[in-house]
Parts: sequence; C-alpha cells; structure tokens
Amino acid sequence: MTILSASLLALFVWWFSTGAILWVVKTADKKDPGAGLRATLWGLPMLALGIAGFWTTLPDTTVFGACAAFLSALCIWGWIELAFLTGVITGPNTYPLPENTPEWERFVRAWGTLAYHEMLLVGTLISLVLISEGYANIFGVWTFAVLFFARLSAKLNLYLGVPKINVDFLPSALAHLATYFRIRPLNWLFPFSVTALSFAAACWLERIYAAQTDGQIIGFSLLCALTALALLEHWVMVLPIPDEKLWRWMLPAPKQPTPKSTILKGGHHGL
Repeated sequence: MTILSASLLALFVWWFSTGAILWVVKTADKKDPGAGLRATLWGLPMLALGIAGFWTTLPDTTVFGACAAFLSALCIWGWIELAFLTGVITGPNTYPLPENTPEWERFVRAWGTLAYHEMLLVGTLISLVLISEGYANIFGVWTFAVLFFARLSAKLNLYLGVPKINVDFLPSALAHLATYFRIRPLNWLFPFSVTALSFAAACWLERIYAAQTDGQIIGFSLLCALTALALLEHWVMVLPIPDEKLWRWMLPAPKQPTPKSTILKGGHHGL
C-alpha cells in the first residue's frame, strides 16, 4: 500500500461511512418511534468488531495492523455517532431553545442536549488511551482522538456561530438542535480551529517523512488524510460548498421537503 492509496482509503471510508450512517438514521426516521433504538441495537456488532479489532491490532506494527486499527476506531466512533443521531444517547434536554434566552442559560441548555453523548466519547477516548498504553500500534487511539477533537471543535463553532449551517440531515429526534446553532459572519474560535487542524496535518506529514517502517508510513498517512478531511469540514461551514450533494443520492426520499443550507445574508440571528 502506498501513501496515495492510504489517503484514498481514508477518503472513501469517510464518505461511505457517513452516507451509510445517514441512510440508516433517515430510514429509521421514517418508521415508528422505536426504529432508532432498533437500528442502534442492530449496530452493536459494528461496535463489537471495532473493539475486537482495536484490541487485537495493538501489538501489530505492520501495514495491515495500521489499517485495521484505523478502521476499528472508525467502527467504535461510528456506532457512538449512530446512537447519537438516532436519539438513543444524546442528553437530558430534548427541547428547543426558548427565545431571548440569556447566553449563560443557552450554554447550559446546549450542554444538556449533548451531555450523555459527550461523556460517552470522553470515557471511550480515555479507555482507549489506557488500554493501548505500552503497545506499539497506537494508530487506533490517534484516529479516535482526531475524530474527537475535530468534532468537538465543529460543535463549538456551530454553537458560537458560522456563516453556513446545513440542517438537511438532522433527524427528527435531533430537530431541536437547530435552535442552538447561530448564524454569524465568523466567531473567535474558527481561526484557532483551522490553524490547529492545519498544524496537526503538517505534523502527520512530518511523521510520514520520519517514519522507519511501512506500517508507520501508512498509519500516519491515514491520520493525515483524516485530519485534512476534518479541516475541509470546518471550511465547509464558512464557504458556499454544497457538501450535502455528496450523500443526497444515498438517502431515502424525505417525508417532506427538507430545509436548505442556511447561508448568512446579513445580521446576526439564530436558527
């Protein structure tokens, strides 16, 4: 496997796994209220496969070990995201944000919409770090860490406000989240977010150059590609890029017309 093929693998898995999860969530959304829970339970084998793959690849420093660890971490992450998007593991607050809510209360309510999901992610990351301590193959841990910090950054930017927010793919169980987003020209965190992700991608490139084994080269190539995709997802929030077209064809027809991406036209307001 080459650096290019590893990067293409990361790109394909990112695109396909995102589309697959959205398809499952949207399909369940069109059925009865218990369909989301059933979909999450049916996804448990993916979680088990991810855990088993993460564990067994820890001592494996080959190219296969790096790829398997990368994919295993994505399986674990994917199930947690599936549980979130189906509304099974979210937070105690499932209500829209009332109008004229003070900023401090808005933050508390916003945290309440995600609390259980965020605690699960933090607990999983800590567990993976502890389990992998002393082992040679740490690409699974780094993969999950990149996803965790990139997603945390994206959530904070959506909360603080960005010019473009795509709510097309929000399922009915999470429709209230749109009221916590904010449309504004830019926020103070965004420059730090894109700078940090760019720096991380540069660090992975340096690690590729300094790598001494094929397994390390491929592992750091996968991490670099994943970080670059996270950087792209951040830029999509400020640039008029129709990212929804990447997965629209994979999704079932909606029950009713879905709202289009909201793009800033002037002024500060919330969704």
